[in-house]
Amino acid sequence: MANIKSQIKRNKTNEKRRIRNKSVRSKMLTLEKLAVESAGTDTADASMRDAISAIDKAAQRNVLHNNAAARRKSRLIKKAAAAS
Repeated sequence: MANIKSQIKRNKTNEKRRIRNKSVRSKMLTLEKLAVESAGTDTADASMRDAISAIDKAAQRNVLHNNAAARRKSRLIKKAAAAS
């Protein structure tokens, strides 16, 4: 445990951020999985739209790097096209 006051505060804020990022990342991964599973069905467009939106929001909140978000979207679209 840190003795320096600023580092103690930093640890608290880092923990809050980690918890918030965890929920964003978890939601994003769940929506990605649903989009791949629903490929070729009636709900494919809606689930793909939701997944891409979640990836964009994660990048906007700095949970993901912008290039990582673009890579995830690209791979998601490829997976969905191969599954359908």
